[in-house]
Amino acid sequence: MKNPRTKIWLETVAISVLVALALFVSAGTIDYWQAWTYLGVSAVSSVLVILFISKDPILLENRTRAGPTAEQRTIQKIIVLCAGLPAIAAFVVPGLDRRLGWSNVPWWLSILGDILIIVAMSMVFRVFKENSFGSATVEVAKGQRVISTGPYAVVRNPMYANAAVYFIGMSLALGSYWGLIASALTILGLVWRLFDEEKFLAKNLPGYAEYCAKVRWHLIPGIF
Repeated sequence: MKNPRTKIWLETVAISVLVALALFVSAGTIDYWQAWTYLGVSAVSSVLVILFISKDPILLENRTRAGPTAEQRTIQKIIVLCAGLPAIAAFVVPGLDRRLGWSNVPWWLSILGDILIIVAMSMVFRVFKENSFGSATVEVAKGQRVISTGPYAVVRNPMYANAAVYFIGMSLALGSYWGLIASALTILGLVWRLFDEEKFLAKNLPGYAEYCAKVRWHLIPGIF
């Protein structure tokens, strides 16, 4: 599809439908208020992010190329595939948890999970505002430069940091402690991806090695 705006809207709708199916089919019921609340928060956040992305042609183009087939290097294709499996499980396991009653997450902790999702998505705006080259694939685009302002002055990979907060919040929002295992495995996949990405950028993006020497932390300031 040539029109990136149409493509990103259709992809978002398709993903939302698949996520809803994964949650309710695995739960075996639509009587699952945590899932409905999560889907509402996710939908509103996604719409706002897309509206923001649509105003930046470079960012829009970079965000519509995603997935293992869009990656140019074999190692990243493998990493995306491997990280994708626990990411899928992060939606299925909470549904099974709801069906089988594995967890007893209090309502306020589920609401806290939704708040973490909102925080993560709000930080996405900050990242995109600073970096139009925030690609969904590991590459160096024409005209790309090192970004060292905003959240990039704190950690090297703020988008992955946001994703980590999102997945943790999602498991809690969906009322599943067991979902945290799938979320943790997804985060480990992101860590694998960022290590390879940093090595790639240090070799191919002028100034990135110097940036890494200045900004020490990958994801969590003072820890990692």
